[in-house]
Amino acid sequence: MQEFAVPEARRWVRPLCWSAVLLDGFDLVVLGTITPVLLSGKVFGYTPETAAAVATVGLVGMMLGALLIGTVTDLIGRRRALLVVVASFSMFTLLCAFAPSAGALGLLRFLAGLGLGGCLPTAITLVTEYSTRGRNGAPTTLIMTGYHVGAVLTALLGILVIPTLGWRAMFVIGAAPALVLLPLMFRYLPESPVFKADRPGLEPVKSLLRSGYRRPTIAFWITSFMGLLLVYGLNTWLPQIMREAGYPLGAALSLLLVLNAGAIVGLLVAGRIADKLPMRPVTRAWFAGATITLALLSVRLPGPLLYVVVLLAGCFVFAAQVLVYAYVGRIYAAENRATGLGWTAGVGRLGAIAGPAVGGALLSAGLAFPWGFYVFALVGLFGAIAVSLVEGTSVRLPGDRRTADRLGETGSARRAERA
Repeated sequence: MQEFAVPEARRWVRPLCWSAVLLDGFDLVVLGTITPVLLSGKVFGYTPETAAAVATVGLVGMMLGALLIGTVTDLIGRRRALLVVVASFSMFTLLCAFAPSAGALGLLRFLAGLGLGGCLPTAITLVTEYSTRGRNGAPTTLIMTGYHVGAVLTALLGILVIPTLGWRAMFVIGAAPALVLLPLMFRYLPESPVFKADRPGLEPVKSLLRSGYRRPTIAFWITSFMGLLLVYGLNTWLPQIMREAGYPLGAALSLLLVLNAGAIVGLLVAGRIADKLPMRPVTRAWFAGATITLALLSVRLPGPLLYVVVLLAGCFVFAAQVLVYAYVGRIYAAENRATGLGWTAGVGRLGAIAGPAVGGALLSAGLAFPWGFYVFALVGLFGAIAVSLVEGTSVRLPGDRRTADRLGETGSARRAERA
């Protein structure tokens, strides 16, 4: 990774990528805001099973989109790919407002998910390649705050919009920002200088499992699976698990807000630390922090201490996953960086699907408290172990003119990484 003296271009990269990721955050919450309305009104004959199916096919679309578009980004360029995915998911999000049936809504959510899945790895790749070498931690985590800001804004919009304009208006509002964002991106979003400078024409997916990359690739996939299992499992079931523990409904819901507030704080702090210390021990420490705080939640804590622990859990759980993305951006070269991010995010989406299922199974079995937190803590421990297996190894792909320094192979970097 290199530092490029292009201040005019760099000035636009972060805000435009942040805005694109904010729309991704809208998608995280919008279905949750409209589902109670669809269920209570028996819209489309909606049942809990229907709601679960629609949510799942959307996640499957995001998984496939991350795998496909992450790979395509290394072939057609970051700028073009990001323009395509923002246009795509915005169009299908708008069409959701006119869905005539639950089946049509599910199909449109799947198609929107394809674009949404490709948005995150493409945006992070572009931001990484406009960052100073070895200093992409803070930019990556800053971009991901857009995800959580989008989620919070969508929840607030749901409170204001749905009672007056109905659930369909949420999808119109979610698609509308593209009318402003796409022209700005077309006019000001630059292509990555790394992509323009070095295009050797290799097959990027195969390169992920070449000698030297194989071990980091598999370790990243496992870590991302564990990280997204925690993110989606806790966001889905934390209020209900706390209800099972005997906390009142108001407290259980407020804890979910505290969890996501902790996420924003954790992202800002983790990125800065990761830019000053070796990435592997920082990421491992964040997963370890998630393990400890989740284990603490298995004990009934007094009010103020409970909120502090949940805030810390949010700091560690959400930022740990984003540090994985930042770490991926440092390990892979320009030729396969977006592919590496896409496949890491795509495989991680399996964890996003598994997280709600694991929590639901524990609730159905009457084991949500305290065993739910034991299980989630164990997942965090597995994430810490998996990321410990990542090593920067000396790999030179065909046409790669840069040194192995990007993998931490030069003296001081290598010693620091193993310290």
